[in-house]
Amino acid sequence: MKTIIQIVLWIACIGLGYMIYKSVTGPIEFNEVKVERFGKVIAKLKDIKNSQEAYKSANGKYANDFPSLIQFIDTGNYVITQQRDSSFMRFDKTYQIDLQQDTVIVDTLDFVSVKDSLFKSDTRYKDLATVPTAPNGEKFTMKADIIEKSGYRAPVYEVKVAKNVVLYDQPKDLLAKENSLMSVEEVSGSEIKVGSLTEVSTSGNWPPIYDKKGDQ
Repeated sequence: MKTIIQIVLWIACIGLGYMIYKSVTGPIEFNEVKVERFGKVIAKLKDIKNSQEAYKSANGKYANDFPSLIQFIDTGNYVITQQRDSSFMRFDKTYQIDLQQDTVIVDTLDFVSVKDSLFKSDTRYKDLATVPTAPNGEKFTMKADIIEKSGYRAPVYEVKVAKNVVLYDQPKDLLAKENSLMSVEEVSGSEIKVGSLTEVSTSGNWPPIYDKKGDQ
């Protein structure tokens, strides 16, 4: 009986030790996985942002779905222009003489492929909609709209994915804590997103550290 009690106590001690070990290393491992996966998701959101800005420059609004955006990348062009000041003489009826009129002339210099400008020979844009590291090929949610701001109709868009999709296999208690974060040093809220449907903004909700990683 004494031997059995000792075995049970040893098992309990080992179990308790493992729980203490996991309580220390669990958050560290979670953070390593989070930073790696968030980095991949944010890199794709930056590609989407750049593509949406190119789409708006050509169409005056943002793409509402990924097929339209990808087709634009495949076929669209940037127009390279140059502005120069000029003037001409025009007869003024009031003064009954020719007066100099100033103007700005916009010259079209060239057309540059959107695909070559943003992605060069990389074809990753064809899969813009798919969330990196998602287990079942989940897609980003994207929507575009026109909103009224200070009497001005402004085009807006938003692209997002739930953190639960990206961190699908992580401990639920740590994931719940992550979803409740509201800090400028972290990805705030329960989603990773860029743009807004309520404000005229094309910013993402991630901290600058992820921008620095992408620039390295």
